[in-house]
Amino acid sequence: MTYSTSRRGFLSTGLALPIVGLGSKLGPFRSPNFPSDDSSVKLDYRTLGKTGLKVTTLGFGCMITSDPSVITRAADLGINYFDTARVYQHGNNEKMVGAALKAKRKDLVLSTKTPSSDKESALKDLDTSLRELGTDYVDIWYLHGKDKPSQINDDLIEAQQIAKKAGKVRFAGVSTHSGQKEVLPWMAQKGVFDVVLVAYNFTMDAGMDAALETAAKGNLGIVGMKVMAGGFRMLKPGDSNYEKLHRDGALLSALKWTLKNKNVHTTIPSMTDMDQLDDNLKAMSQPFGAPDEKLLAAKLDVIKPLYCRLCGECEGTCAKGLHVEDTLRFLTYAEGYGQFALGREHYQALSVVQQQVRCGACDECTVKCRHGVNVAARMTRAQELFT
Repeated sequence: MTYSTSRRGFLSTGLALPIVGLGSKLGPFRSPNFPSDDSSVKLDYRTLGKTGLKVTTLGFGCMITSDPSVITRAADLGINYFDTARVYQHGNNEKMVGAALKAKRKDLVLSTKTPSSDKESALKDLDTSLRELGTDYVDIWYLHGKDKPSQINDDLIEAQQIAKKAGKVRFAGVSTHSGQKEVLPWMAQKGVFDVVLVAYNFTMDAGMDAALETAAKGNLGIVGMKVMAGGFRMLKPGDSNYEKLHRDGALLSALKWTLKNKNVHTTIPSMTDMDQLDDNLKAMSQPFGAPDEKLLAAKLDVIKPLYCRLCGECEGTCAKGLHVEDTLRFLTYAEGYGQFALGREHYQALSVVQQQVRCGACDECTVKCRHGVNVAARMTRAQELFT
């Protein structure tokens, strides 16, 4: 077999997706055969826990994508896992994703999420999601943003079971931003979930690896998000650090770092244009090595005072009761992903009291980040930016 030495020389012959039965109600999960004008992509697959689904290790996070042709091309090239949510882009993301993937829907693994906290609202969200996506079912339905086991109540678990029995959902999942070390072992022990969507990147400590190991031993499918550790858009063009990270491929190195953990079955980095798609495809054929490790060490030095690692350790330590972790995540949406409207939307969903408190009113910040984030400065930045 020969490989192209052109701009897309990393692309190689696509692999057939192993067949996984959907059951009589939903029909067969067919092996995709994706024609493309590009050279064939070298695809890498892992089994998504006990679901038995064979998913490409590079999936597609659709949250901030506005160009549907990028999503369609990803599917044409063989990526078979796509993630959206009821709340993305004011509810419009699902409609766009559904239209972009309509021709190949039966060959793809499609997930969406509900942020609701009660059964009735969650099931209503699901029906809306199916209508917007233009599909009779979703492969994975996540309870979204649950950072404590107490947030995953019996009412929501029942909603997922009802949806499964109705054939609207194949597998039940939970997404968690900062409660991984507590939520993952709980999910593995609970035994009613199939997949977990978890924040995981090179900035996290060994405790996160242990939590993933526990989840994998519990046969949970594991999907990695936040794999780029906030990107580097918070740095400005012209800044030497920006130019270096962009030129040397720090984001690809971050993605490869995540994929070297075999307990992570697929990932959902955001991709907004064709260049990002082309770059990320390389992660399935290029192993993580010493140059990547060196580059990520340099990136970590740059983002240390800026990037919240979502470790959950500063919860409740703000003297004014501010939601520090959430606010810093919203700031990353704006500065790391270049999505100001998304960050502001989430910030303005906070309570009026939360929005009125100003960090500058405190003599000293009570939140001391052991990872080096300048919490007071970042919180002040968020308050100035979003209000």
